[in-house]
Amino acid sequence: MSFLFGSRSSKTFKPKKNIPEGSHQYELLKHAEATLGSGNLRMAVMLPEGEDLNEWVAVNTVDFFNQINMLYGTITDFCREESCPVMSAGPKYEYHWADGTNIKKPIKCSAPKYIDYLMTWVQDQLDDETLFPSKIGVPFPKNFMSVAKTILKRLFRVYAHIYHQHFDPVIQLQEEAHLNTSFKHFIFFVQEFNLIDRRELAPLQELIEKLTSKDR
Repeated sequence: MSFLFGSRSSKTFKPKKNIPEGSHQYELLKHAEATLGSGNLRMAVMLPEGEDLNEWVAVNTVDFFNQINMLYGTITDFCREESCPVMSAGPKYEYHWADGTNIKKPIKCSAPKYIDYLMTWVQDQLDDETLFPSKIGVPFPKNFMSVAKTILKRLFRVYAHIYHQHFDPVIQLQEEAHLNTSFKHFIFFVQEFNLIDRRELAPLQELIEKLTSKDR
């Protein structure tokens, strides 16, 4: 199910994924937002005392999906088939799409097409109650963490594409501080719980060093 061809001018690329109000996950999200407000991102990503790691990873994964959705939504006019015929993060890194079910063999496609596949796939995972249960007491599946890691690894590629190919429009739109804060939060989170292999982060390694060195 693709939403790419809806309103190109809307600020979110895909419909925002909401966490149901009144649920425990909603409380966790509020906790995360409150800690983020203090400005200490290292503290903000830590597992709150007595909380379930799967649930914490689930809430934050949904939040990062929404953030990247917004960020990419602001630059879709600059990310087109003509300007981005391949999904890349600089000259050394090119991504081909496969989801293991509909597209088993990786295919080469333009960045907007790749990101549409990617965000649609992530949305399908987040909407799957067997993978991301929203009701209290419903257990997470045994493969939850591996699915979450795949989602985060793929979401990282959208950040990498924006930084490498579209940073000029980000500056023009005065979204730079927003992008940097979102990415820094994302990196602290995946580092805290070791969720993305270091090799996957290589396209933005210098930036990661720069953004995180001040907070050591």
